[in-house]
Amino acid sequence: MPKTTPPWEIRREQIIKKEDATDAKYGCKPQDRSPADYIRNGVINLDKPAGPTSHEVAAWTKKILHLSCIGHGGTLEA
Repeated sequence: MPKTTPPWEIRREQIIKKEDATDAKYGCKPQDRSPADYIRNGVINLDKPAGPTSHEVAAWTKKILHLSCIGHGGTLEA
């Protein structure tokens, strides 16, 4: 039986066919985003307390962060 080389010992080479740049209107690198961009286009993981409804918490979050639209998804009730 022939000896096989383990995957971590195989030397791999990355081939780059062409370098290119993108237009800023299509986005930017994560490290170049502002906190406002993360709030406007991101996800807020919120641990909702018992009592207020999911709709109320979403409305409060929208008001506090001065957002034009907001929503919630998933199971929020315990």
